Amino acid sequence: MNTTKKKHLKSLRDYVEVLRKTGDLKEIKREVEANLEIGAIIRRGCEIYSPAPLFSNIKGYPGYRVLGAPLSYSSNELNRSSRVAIALGLDPSTKGPQIVQALADGAKNMRLIPPVVVENAPCQENIMLADDVDILKFPTPMIHDGDGGRYFGTLHIMVCRTPDGSWTNWSIARVMIIEDEPKKLVGILIPFQHNGIIFQKWKDIGKPMPFAIANGVEPAATFVGGMPLPENLCEGDYLGGWFGEPIEVVRCKTVDLEVPATAEIVVEGTISTTETHPEGTMGEFHGYINTLEKNTMPVFNISAITHRDNPILPVCSAGKPVEENHTIAGPALSAMALEELRNAEIPVKSVYVIPESALHLMAVTVSSDWPEVTGLLPEDFCRKIGHICKEFHGAYRFVRVLVTDDDIDLSDLRDIFWAWNSRCHPSKGHLTLSDEPIHPGEPLYAGHESLAAAKDDIEVLNCLLPRTEILMKMKSTAFADDFPKELQNRVIALWDE
Repeated sequence: MNTTKKKHLKSLRDYVEVLRKTGDLKEIKREVEANLEIGAIIRRGCEIYSPAPLFSNIKGYPGYRVLGAPLSYSSNELNRSSRVAIALGLDPSTKGPQIVQALADGAKNMRLIPPVVVENAPCQENIMLADDVDILKFPTPMIHDGDGGRYFGTLHIMVCRTPDGSWTNWSIARVMIIEDEPKKLVGILIPFQHNGIIFQKWKDIGKPMPFAIANGVEPAATFVGGMPLPENLCEGDYLGGWFGEPIEVVRCKTVDLEVPATAEIVVEGTISTTETHPEGTMGEFHGYINTLEKNTMPVFNISAITHRDNPILPVCSAGKPVEENHTIAGPALSAMALEELRNAEIPVKSVYVIPESALHLMAVTVSSDWPEVTGLLPEDFCRKIGHICKEFHGAYRFVRVLVTDDDIDLSDLRDIFWAWNSRCHPSKGHLTLSDEPIHPGEPLYAGHESLAAAKDDIEVLNCLLPRTEILMKMKSTAFADDFPKELQNRVIALWDE
């Protein structure tokens, strides 16, 4: 494991102060409406790379705050991935593909460190039990015009545990307020996702599932909650291993679960195995809202709410890239794929799910000696990479895999488009893999018979330079490739002149 010391920000408030000091936070003190206005400001900010908005004057909700887009692209034009880098304790200059390398390297021989339970925690400064429980007191925004309701959970972690206590899972899965119901929520539980797998175990024994929703947790916990870690691996243990020290948690008041001690707002209760309610629709990671479709999902019955003084509710305005679905799941998926390719002895150099593609495009670079190392023809090599990249949990999200040479910088969209359009043959460079995992809500496959089975075709783009005699004599005209190193250094040193 990479032993470089990481800066562990142990609360959302610590993280907010770092963003403030770096100029990547904008406190909005004028009065704003929870209905659509907050969502509109967050969405506009995501699209123009604004500092993260912190709303401190929300009409009808004195004493409560909302933080928008905390892990989205940064306003730092030199590194749009700096918010995620800071959240993970890395240097703010660490770019997306380097974050992926750090995650993949960190997974090697990681010693998992379970959380440590503390007795007193900031998240329990205020406690609501029994008749005092009221989820409607928080400034939960209507984020999109077309959402089926107000979403209390968009950047939280949901904590649940198997009935035998062997596996505790932290995950991000949207949770919606049921209007005029102060003690109920409704949320997504999908059978192939980990919280859905655990929920089924509770259904099998005929008992409601205890849950805790922790909003405003330390930023790395939010990131890890969105990672497609293997089944039975506890995210809290992983996070302790990442930082080399245990995460502090506190026992819930009414259910047998623990939550991060510095969380801003915690909701506790049980999820019914019989009671359901319409859920959705909502703006999704792919950038669209299906305004006609509603889900029927289990009801979350709330038994307690605890929160900090002047609490902060973090909000993701999901949709057209780039936002947290892309900045969290993208690097996490990339790190998983990188590890799988390494294990398969593919001469891989880097992997990166391109955030601007809304998680649809995974790009892979390989070393120039790949023909000698693998003995494969280009098409077979690209197909093998495509199959490997679709074999792990969470890989249903991306639908294209681009394979190219290691002279391409995957953090630079100019390089990606250059490789795609100058190296991928219009017909021979497009390869199809059939019956691969896909996201069941993906509009790309709408109307296809295979959608219900969550399986369909994906594309692999062969963007490897052909190893013909004429191309072997070609070289890039890029500054870093075409000029002597000594001259490059001199030009850089004298650049301001």
